[in-house]
Amino acid sequence: MGFLSRCWKNLPEWRLCAVLLLAVLTGGCGALVGQEPGTLAIRAARVEPAAAGAVLDLELDCELSGPMQDALEHGIPLTLRIDLAAGRWPAERVERRVELRYYPLSQRYQLRESGHEDVRSFTTRAYLLASLGSLRLDVPAGLARQPAGTRLAVAASLDGAALPGALRLPALFEPAWRLAATEYAWRAP
Repeated sequence: MGFLSRCWKNLPEWRLCAVLLLAVLTGGCGALVGQEPGTLAIRAARVEPAAAGAVLDLELDCELSGPMQDALEHGIPLTLRIDLAAGRWPAERVERRVELRYYPLSQRYQLRESGHEDVRSFTTRAYLLASLGSLRLDVPAGLARQPAGTRLAVAASLDGAALPGALRLPALFEPAWRLAATEYAWRAP
């Protein structure tokens, strides 16, 4: 005799089956909530001349998904890739990487542009993510001297290739590891 037929014959067991089924379904919903992707948005961007070249002033809003927060809390760095393009095809392109990291022993969060010695340190993850609202990244001087009306565009995304090997495959397929901003474009003054 099958499981369902026993549940129908014995009403009290049927109630138990319904409660178990409901518990399994609600447990699955919790797993789906953890799979919601994070958000990344570019609020503003501009390229300005600086003493040693030019600077990309970038304002990002970032909210990490549950798995990204867990990875960061366990000391796994998350790297954002920033792509800047100037002009039409073939456009002058520049790529910068910004690393977000947590050191559990010192309980400090750090933000660092790859290839630079400057490190910004924070006491909480909220302060770290808020600091993305005022990024200043070095770019070649030629980007600040574009002719008036030249199209400039910047895009930002999580660099899945910078993750440790065990996380690269989930980063390809799981929605919780998707973090990309739509392209932000403007014209050179």
